[in-house]
Amino acid sequence: MTVNFQYVNTDVSETLSAITTEKLEKLVKKNEFLISAQVYFKHDDKDYNAGKICKIELSLPGPRIFATSNEKNYEMAVNKTISDLEKQLNKRKETYKTF
Repeated sequence: MTVNFQYVNTDVSETLSAITTEKLEKLVKKNEFLISAQVYFKHDDKDYNAGKICKIELSLPGPRIFATSNEKNYEMAVNKTISDLEKQLNKRKETYKTF
């Protein structure tokens, strides 16, 4: 699976990219039909309580799956976003099983 990272209003972090790639690889092991992922990390200066935004868009057969989260730090945002994507992928698997 191809993973593309974009950092908006924040510095590029190899560690954050590695953590995210590792978590996405776990999704690929469970869902072999994933093609690629677009990962966006953004810092929102206006949000003082959170402001660390992670958006992930997965490309797979059928409509794309998208999730986003806004947390206190990027690792929490990645975990929340991956969790949301897992739920969506499980629903997608159920629809594939019915056909």
